[in-house]
Amino acid sequence: MDDSKHQAPDRYAPDTALTRLIRIPVRIVVLVLVLPVRMVWDLLAAGWHAFDRTLLRPLGRGLAWLLDTLVLTPLSWLFTHVLTPLALAVTWLATALFIWPWIGLWRYVVVPVAKYGIAVPLVWLYAKLLTPLGRGAAWLFTTLVVVPVVGVWRYVLVPAARYGVIVPLVWLYGAVLTPVGHGTAWVFGKVWQGTAWTLGLLWQGIAWVLGGVWKGIAATGRGLGVAVTWLVMTLLVAPASWLYRRVLAPVGREIAEAAEVAWRIAGYLSRAVGRGIAWLFRHLIGVPVAWAYRTVGTPLGHFVRDALWAPARRAALEAGRAARSALATARETVRQARRDAWRALVGGAGGTRSGEPMGVPARTLGSTTTVPSAAQASETSLLGEKLVKQG
Repeated sequence: MDDSKHQAPDRYAPDTALTRLIRIPVRIVVLVLVLPVRMVWDLLAAGWHAFDRTLLRPLGRGLAWLLDTLVLTPLSWLFTHVLTPLALAVTWLATALFIWPWIGLWRYVVVPVAKYGIAVPLVWLYAKLLTPLGRGAAWLFTTLVVVPVVGVWRYVLVPAARYGVIVPLVWLYGAVLTPVGHGTAWVFGKVWQGTAWTLGLLWQGIAWVLGGVWKGIAATGRGLGVAVTWLVMTLLVAPASWLYRRVLAPVGREIAEAAEVAWRIAGYLSRAVGRGIAWLFRHLIGVPVAWAYRTVGTPLGHFVRDALWAPARRAALEAGRAARSALATARETVRQARRDAWRALVGGAGGTRSGEPMGVPARTLGSTTTVPSAAQASETSLLGEKLVKQG
């Protein structure tokens, strides 16, 4: 059969009457079917992008910040400042309580006892007692047992076995068994040759008969195969190929191209509808909201900021300063009361107070002269200060 009939149809082949007949109706039907799908697809895509930008991303960033602030940072601080020092302390304590005692016991008790109490005596016993005894026992065993046994084996048993058993068996094998075996093998060989020749002739006859039968069956099968192949190609393959090339392939190609064109057109229409909806939303909602924000919200916010928030903030700052000043005054009062109580308990009202450290330049507790430029000294002496011996 001609192979050119089974080649794939060319995409850019000239249009047939059937192609031109079904192109426009198919594209119209496909556009009607695809347009709602494309508009729903664009609406879902726009909604998903808006949902992702307005909710999912801020929610994800907020959850990440909460996770970092409430979980990861406390866990990191807990691991760094609590668990790690605690683990180090527990490790050191476990080492000190369970490992170092066993190491010391092994190093200073078990090893010296095993070395000087067991190993050294055993080595001395092996070198000084067991080795000489073993060598003497080996010499006695060799002299009294091994040498006689070897002599009997070499001079009695070996000659007897050689001349009494091996030499007669070798003669029997060479002089009797070998000729008998060669004759028997020759007889069996001749018998096998005759039997093989007879069987070969019989097999050739059977093979010739079976070959003829098989050739007849093969010729009959080839004839039937050619007939069945011709019938299948003529009644099934050729009509199916013609139907595929002339009907199904053009229809399918036109449907695919119509779907592609309809998807693009539906996209243009969907974007136009989306722009119209966006224009309506902007002019019906966005512009009035922006006008209200500019003309009402902004002046109202400025009024709240200038008339309410700023005075409240200043009042809060002043209250904070007053509270800090009151706390500082209270601390100074308590400090002065503690100093007076110290003077009352220790005694002394002059320039020298009993029980007070001397030699601190900035302290003026027990002095009648106040030094304006002197900074107040700490109530507890710092490390390294040299104080004058109290009188």
